[in-house]
Amino acid sequence: MAETNETRYRVGGMDCAACATKIDTAVRRVAGVADVSVSVVSGTMTVRHDGSSDLKAIEKRVTGLGYSVSLFAGSAAQAQDHGPHDHHDHGDHAGHDHDHDHVGHDHGKKKIEGLHGHAHAPMTGSWWQSRKGRLTIVSGAALIAAYAIGHLVPAVASYAFVIAMLVGLMPIARRAVMAALSGTPFSIEMLMTIAALGAVIINAGEEAATVVFLFLVGELLEGVAAGKARESIQSLTALVPKNALLEDNGQTREVPSESLAVGATIMVRPGDRISADGIIVSGESAIDEAPVTGESTPVRKGVDAVVFAGTVNGDSVLRVRVTAAAADNTIARVVKLVEEAQESKAPTERFIDRFSRYYTPGVVVVAALVATVSPLLFGGSWGEWIYKGLAILLIGCPCALVISTPAAIAASLSAGARRGLLMKGGAVLETLGKVTMVAFDKTGTLTEGKPQVTDIISFGLSEAQVLSRAAVLEQGSSHPLALAILNRAKANGVPVPPAFELEALPGKGVTGKVGGETLDLLSPSAARERGALDGDQDARIIALNDEGKSVSVLLVNGAAAGLIAMRDEPREDAEAGLSALKSAGVKAMMLTGDNKRTAAAVAGMLGIDWRGEMMPEDKQKVVGELKRQGFIVAKVGDGINDAPALAAADIGIAMGGGTDVALETADAAVLHGRVSDVARMIELSKRTMRNILENITIALGLKAVFLVTTIMGITGLWPAILADTGATVLVTINALRLLRVKM
Repeated sequence: MAETNETRYRVGGMDCAACATKIDTAVRRVAGVADVSVSVVSGTMTVRHDGSSDLKAIEKRVTGLGYSVSLFAGSAAQAQDHGPHDHHDHGDHAGHDHDHDHVGHDHGKKKIEGLHGHAHAPMTGSWWQSRKGRLTIVSGAALIAAYAIGHLVPAVASYAFVIAMLVGLMPIARRAVMAALSGTPFSIEMLMTIAALGAVIINAGEEAATVVFLFLVGELLEGVAAGKARESIQSLTALVPKNALLEDNGQTREVPSESLAVGATIMVRPGDRISADGIIVSGESAIDEAPVTGESTPVRKGVDAVVFAGTVNGDSVLRVRVTAAAADNTIARVVKLVEEAQESKAPTERFIDRFSRYYTPGVVVVAALVATVSPLLFGGSWGEWIYKGLAILLIGCPCALVISTPAAIAASLSAGARRGLLMKGGAVLETLGKVTMVAFDKTGTLTEGKPQVTDIISFGLSEAQVLSRAAVLEQGSSHPLALAILNRAKANGVPVPPAFELEALPGKGVTGKVGGETLDLLSPSAARERGALDGDQDARIIALNDEGKSVSVLLVNGAAAGLIAMRDEPREDAEAGLSALKSAGVKAMMLTGDNKRTAAAVAGMLGIDWRGEMMPEDKQKVVGELKRQGFIVAKVGDGINDAPALAAADIGIAMGGGTDVALETADAAVLHGRVSDVARMIELSKRTMRNILENITIALGLKAVFLVTTIMGITGLWPAILADTGATVLVTINALRLLRVKM
């Protein structure tokens, strides 16, 4: 297999999808380049090439179009004889310095260039400090000066306006020429340049200068909006504190969070942000997860509980064992996934790209016909009809149309990620809204994944005495059912004295002696073998089994003293989450490997269809059957035993703390393990598609109105460019509303 190199660049000054398309078209023309993916929101470009490409030539193409470009620091490409690296600054609107290790998958002999760690710098200053901002200010000042001069010396007014126009137009015209040479002849800049020069020729210099200024204002606003979406996802990375308190040989010292190794132990004081993903080794505290999950109430967590980087420790000191390096913590993975997602296009976005490829040349043809047909065939005035043709050229700018989809998708992916809803790309976001059936795994997805004591039934003793004696026998055991009994004893404050002569009875239970009593905790079948159960007690056990509960029988000196029933209970929000799906018109079903009795009991509590005793391949078959019946299927699971079904579904959603397997297998992930988040994800998708439809309607509607009024002679060049800039601004503001979605 041919060697493929991958080089990643940071690109500054990209504001909309049209920018990305121009860069993509230009770079693809460089010899040896196999593939290019450009993300406006993360400000990145990944180039896959065969190693023969001249990286300098790639950079020249990008800078020629008016963007800044720099290799990701620490890049292998720099280590080659690539020479010192320019950080060009052409048209840089708040160029971003947020980098993430973009580790590609190792297909064949693929070398990854441009790997590097985190160097998050903020956006470079305010809008007026960016090159676009400065150009807009200078152009505006030149326009005001031209008006003043024209007023004072009317004879030179027309020249003053031509000079004011050229101040703003020169950089635009340069970009237009570079784009044409790189394979995009019908760029927005080219339409602008033709219209402005045409206006000067027909002696409308004042309008030409104003139009150029308004165009620059529109571009600047687009840049600010793109920066907002970019900032929104980047603000997540700011949640991780810069420093951590590392425990080292009984001492604590402050170290950079980036340097924490997996397995290190850190101390987190009350009120501090936790600086790494990890597991609590000692201490118990209320953790405020709102910054990461949006969850308003703090969650109480103790030993062995998982904590995320960026969350805030509440009321007591915690010691935490680090489980992920800085580059792999939950937040870094979220940001990386969102950035990768934005490099993969949604079907609507691809359609809009293709549409604008034909739409823009179409506008040029229509404008040319409007300008020439009437004067040539019907004796119309050349000046008047050329003016109308130029106005149509400006109306035709596809800015608003091209930005309508990516702006909404970027805002949605960011809004979702901030709430622990990860979607890998626009295509996933679009499909989610069409889902008609959600198939859930049971254990760890609809249920907590660990059994809890549900019933304590005593024969002669009190409930506390039954629980205390059972807990005595289970001390030191790590079996899930034993842990359920010990947790309940701890929660109820029941004393657990030490036991003597503890002995496991394989396949039956455990036995021991406490304070002169011989205690046994046995399975019902082992208790029956000993003849310890009467008919009534046996009937109680069968009834509990029918509810999907596992039962342990406590014997004291050989006689039945009580029963303890346990079951893996549904998550707190499972019922609410399922009813949210139902009210959205989405059906739900539970697929589980558990026995049919347990499955029926849990499904009955949640009011959901179910299939039990299923192997992973059975789940995959059911997903296939549902798809054949015409359902658009989302499969929700923990991503390991569910991998085949997750892959088979239209959308695979991984549930829980975001295990690597889950995040890689699935199309989407619910990081915080809430069932209701699945309904939220579907709702976010529907909202996004509505937003995109509104955006396209705004963009095309305004164009249609002004097209008619221009041909009728009601509106001219200024309203035309205002309509285009206005549409772009409206579309962008509408898309950014998704960032503030309350979920």
